[in-house]
Amino acid sequence: MSVYRISYRYANSLFKLAEEKNVLSKIAEDAELVYSTISSSKELRILLKNPVIKADKKKEVLSKIFEGKIGDDMMRFIDFVIEKNRENILIDIMQEFLNLRDNKEGILRVQVITAVEIDDNLKKEIEKVLENKERKKIKSNYVINPNILGGYVIKFKDTVIDASLTHQLERLRKKFSEDLSISNN
Repeated sequence: MSVYRISYRYANSLFKLAEEKNVLSKIAEDAELVYSTISSSKELRILLKNPVIKADKKKEVLSKIFEGKIGDDMMRFIDFVIEKNRENILIDIMQEFLNLRDNKEGILRVQVITAVEIDDNLKKEIEKVLENKERKKIKSNYVINPNILGGYVIKFKDTVIDASLTHQLERLRKKFSEDLSISNN
């Protein structure tokens, strides 16, 4: 069975439990913390994927990391995932859970990549345009990547809007190459 299907099943179970107990916002908050913690720590990802390290040790490490930061429901869920030997996909489960929550609440997560820091007014304008176009609440993550030289790249779902200077220069280079090859024939 694929990682996606397995992680979706676990995430869906957690989502249903959160709705039944009427604690969806708290569980979502915890899931965001767990997701960001695992994704920002290479060492933690290696630990979770290492089959040599015993489940009890993994539980102990995660318990120390998240003690007082997440609720008991989320901690029990993490322990359950470890008991089922699925800790290697815990980050995928958290991502799927957050996707389920976003779908329910009409939220679209967007990554905006720019060459330099942009001001808050421009950020609000970008979000407003996307909200009108997609008809969803926008949650943006802004990333600075000087390699794009200028402009922006917007990513959401399976869509990429590339209005970067690097992309435009590449298109221009290809156009010149095509024109040269046509004139040489």
